[in-house]
Amino acid sequence: MGPILLAFGLAALAWVLVVGDLLRRHRPAWHWYVTGYPVTTFRVLMTWRKVAMLNDLAVSRRPPRGLLGDVMVKGDPLRPVAPRLSFPRATRMGLTAVVRLHAGQTPATYMKAAEAFVHAWKVHAVRVTSPQRGLVLLTATATDPLERPGLATAPAALLAVLIGALESGGAWVMDLRMVPHWLIAGATRSGKSTLLARLITQLAPQPVALIGIDCKGGMELGLFAGRLSALTTCRREAVTVLTALVVDMQDRMRACRAAGVRSIWELPDTLRPVPVVVIVDELAELYLSDGRRESKAEAEQCSTLLLRLAQLGAALGMHLVVAGQRVGSDLGPGVTALRAQLGGRICHRVNDPGTAEMTLGDLNKDAVAVAQSITPQEQGVAVCTGPDGGWSRARSHLTPTDEAMATSRKYAPLTPELPAIERALAALEGDDK
Repeated sequence: MGPILLAFGLAALAWVLVVGDLLRRHRPAWHWYVTGYPVTTFRVLMTWRKVAMLNDLAVSRRPPRGLLGDVMVKGDPLRPVAPRLSFPRATRMGLTAVVRLHAGQTPATYMKAAEAFVHAWKVHAVRVTSPQRGLVLLTATATDPLERPGLATAPAALLAVLIGALESGGAWVMDLRMVPHWLIAGATRSGKSTLLARLITQLAPQPVALIGIDCKGGMELGLFAGRLSALTTCRREAVTVLTALVVDMQDRMRACRAAGVRSIWELPDTLRPVPVVVIVDELAELYLSDGRRESKAEAEQCSTLLLRLAQLGAALGMHLVVAGQRVGSDLGPGVTALRAQLGGRICHRVNDPGTAEMTLGDLNKDAVAVAQSITPQEQGVAVCTGPDGGWSRARSHLTPTDEAMATSRKYAPLTPELPAIERALAALEGDDK
């Protein structure tokens, strides 16, 4: 009987392991709820007090005192008291827990301890936020959300693109109809250029006009020239194209006014002009001046034209995606005014705190601190804002340059012609000759 029970037990164990592996590979969310969540919850509850003590999250209360006649009597000192932790609550690919702060504590202490939580709980990442005064929300992500990029599906809506995955495991979608203008900050090799390549790859099959402004000689956006309706490689060309876009924007205003509507999306399909997405790579190149009068005039023109497009373009189907390594008020007052019009924000690893503050500081201070904690090894990781006003850590899908170039060539026949911009660039070229 003993050998039979042993064999039966081994067979059952093997079956559990096989089923568990199948769930992990094909239904990771189910595997997390059945196995990962209970195990991780046990680790959280068992290690919480020790982790809190080692990371200065626990406090010691003053020993009690009392009088016994004329003699002062002191009680034994209390042991360190860890903050109160709620029972962890399961999410799709992680868990959350609420901590009630001791008097005098701030969320900053918990942000410093985030890496300790990661190692103690054996999870991929832990995010620290403060939903209300006196409370801290710990959000643990069990695994890297990009381990299975196929879990998310691309949206079917016009001007909506699948960028990557959120730390929750959900899809990271940039919807230009919902949030019309975006600011993207990131240092060299942070993932900014890869994200722009992903954006162009996702927009290429859609009936939209893409305009590239790359004043670094077109080194980045020039790779996708086949799908771009226009590409500018210097600031003078950028002024010409932006001026033509503002004129086109005024024509769209007149068309909407004549039809008695407030946006091009209310026009009949036969009358609706093609949506335009302007992608600016390295914003600083448009704003910096070498001191010459012509250079200053061009920089001021770029600032004014970009601001007009950002203020009025949303209802007229004109959208801005502005990227840069350095985004700061030192580039000029126009940058701050433009930033206020760019509702969507994405911040990769940056080289200076000022850029993170400029990108996210007016929305959420916690997001700034999280963005500054992104390491050089986390290429593609960023802090992004959502349409609901919140924010999240996310990682863009890796889009190799060869793949993006091939996609641009494939959909080059779909590139809309913009006669006004073509005429303006032709006139500029004639003046140079």
